[in-house]
Amino acid sequence: MDIFNQLMQGFATAATPVNLLWCFVGCALGTAVGVLPGIGPAVAVAMLLPITVKVEATASMIFFAGIYYGAMYGGSTTSILLNTPGETASMVTAMEGNKMAKSGRAGAALATAAIGSFVAGTIATVLVTLFAPVVADLAVKLGPPEYFMLMLLAFTTVSAVLGKSTLRGMTALFIGLAAGLVGLDQISAQARYTGGVPELLDGIEIVLVAVGLFAVAEALHAVLYEGKVVDAQNKLSKVHMTGRDWKRSWPAWLRGTAIGVPFGCIPAGGTEIPTFLSYAAEKKLAKDSDAKGEFGTTGAIEGVAGPEAANNATVTAAMIPLLTLGIPTSNTTAILLGAFQNYGIQPGPQLFTTSSSLVWALIASLYIGNVMLLVLNLPMVGLWVKLLKIPKPYLYAGILIFATVGVYGMRQSAFDLFLLYAIGVLGVVMRRFDFPTAPVIVGMILGPLAEAQLRNAMSIGEGSAIVFLQRPVSLILIVVVAAVLVLPRLGRRW
Repeated sequence: MDIFNQLMQGFATAATPVNLLWCFVGCALGTAVGVLPGIGPAVAVAMLLPITVKVEATASMIFFAGIYYGAMYGGSTTSILLNTPGETASMVTAMEGNKMAKSGRAGAALATAAIGSFVAGTIATVLVTLFAPVVADLAVKLGPPEYFMLMLLAFTTVSAVLGKSTLRGMTALFIGLAAGLVGLDQISAQARYTGGVPELLDGIEIVLVAVGLFAVAEALHAVLYEGKVVDAQNKLSKVHMTGRDWKRSWPAWLRGTAIGVPFGCIPAGGTEIPTFLSYAAEKKLAKDSDAKGEFGTTGAIEGVAGPEAANNATVTAAMIPLLTLGIPTSNTTAILLGAFQNYGIQPGPQLFTTSSSLVWALIASLYIGNVMLLVLNLPMVGLWVKLLKIPKPYLYAGILIFATVGVYGMRQSAFDLFLLYAIGVLGVVMRRFDFPTAPVIVGMILGPLAEAQLRNAMSIGEGSAIVFLQRPVSLILIVVVAAVLVLPRLGRRW
């Protein structure tokens, strides 16, 4: 009953006219971002981080959450109509959705994607409501050794799972850890790695790094390496489903949700794995000969419904580790973690007591946002399709202007602009050579916290590292970290 009362208070906060407006703008902007190929939610949130610094914390978080799951809804539109996923999570949707569009069933594909996203998002939000406080209550009982091992787990999983190579992931992580050490030492107040530059005494702004690595690098990479591509668009039919489409879609929505939620709760690296698993499951479970024959030929509706549900369930459930443990499981949640820290709020077990009203307003906004997105996506799909006609040069020029103005507005420092574009160039190099960028953000944010927890843990153990083996939870986490590093290699060998 206590959870219900807190949720109602959250609805009271989220349903104020100002917060509803921010939620709507976030959902609309997120959908637009999802529709435009190449600009994911991570880029959008990073680009807008500096702009919202003056906005009240709760409104800002609701706004960013709207962009986050709005982009997941919008990504299906380009996948189905253009065979160009706006987000990596929509790659699987393109496989069957585009074939359906070519067969004149684009409307049914768009409808099952939107309704499946709503169903999965709502179920996952209910699970966030029920289980996030429980996880937070358990996590409050942990001490510095357990916290350090949790952060080590976050470093390991994000570095090992995001990206094609563990070595590249670890390299990206160490770049982030090194950047996090710049500035004054937390305990001794000695300057570290500043190179005599006074602007670096306060450390490198996480917002500046996020904007440089995602928004600026995205625009520069598009200009330097992506040629002029002419997209062929399929005809948009009326967005509706027949009775047979409904009958085939709803089991796929539920199965997709069941696959997506666990992957959102564990640091398993984004939505690609659950969406592919969902697609494989739907293909395997296709019963009648018509459905089996449609996979890979004219397009099976289950191949759109299942992966889209898995995608949105994963995205929503990812809020559990982010809010309760402060562990991000994707690029966008890593930047959302930076957004929290920008307001002096540290996600983790204490968040449900120190910023209770913000957390419950954010959870309530997930319910409201899901309804808004259904309304935005079904009747207004024609409007989103028109966004695809915006010339790419104008689009990327706008991103660079937003990023530059936003970062300069934070401290009115020309040094910040030089640093922004230097980080942008680093981001281009990382993209070019397949280095994942999320570990850099995670290393920067969690690095100083992990350092503090390690020092506290060593104080408890009187200078001995045995303290990590003496505590059961800490020991279990060491085993999990080892498993994350070793098991994938054993699997590949086997």
